[in-house]
Amino acid sequence: MRNIRTADLKSSISMLVTVFLATTASGGPASSGLRSVGLAVPASDKASAGSKAEVQIDNFTFVPGAINVKAGTRVIWINHDDIPHTVDSTEGKFKSGALDTDDKFEFRFVEPGEYPFYCRIHPKMTGKIIVHP
Repeated sequence: MRNIRTADLKSSISMLVTVFLATTASGGPASSGLRSVGLAVPASDKASAGSKAEVQIDNFTFVPGAINVKAGTRVIWINHDDIPHTVDSTEGKFKSGALDTDDKFEFRFVEPGEYPFYCRIHPKMTGKIIVHP
């Protein structure tokens, strides 16, 4: 089953040019100047703690609209529109402030599951993060 999930993840990543997973050498959101809200990562998840994925906010759309990530991945939303947007979990798991042009919001996904989100200012803007073990 693990090989199927890995293959699916690799396929999704290759199709979504704007999303990438990488190991970072930085100390995390505090050193990068990002606005950050998230969950602590248990020591057992340190191997995946450096992974990140990006969601672009452009033309009143989250791009990509849905992504698959491994538990421990930091997802960073970047607003490229000329007007503010927010990133809010429909389940209350995370909530950004208003993001102006080029502002970023970050959340680390620790628990497997599906995390739908939307823009509080423009509720028709929606997306989903799917977290795999």
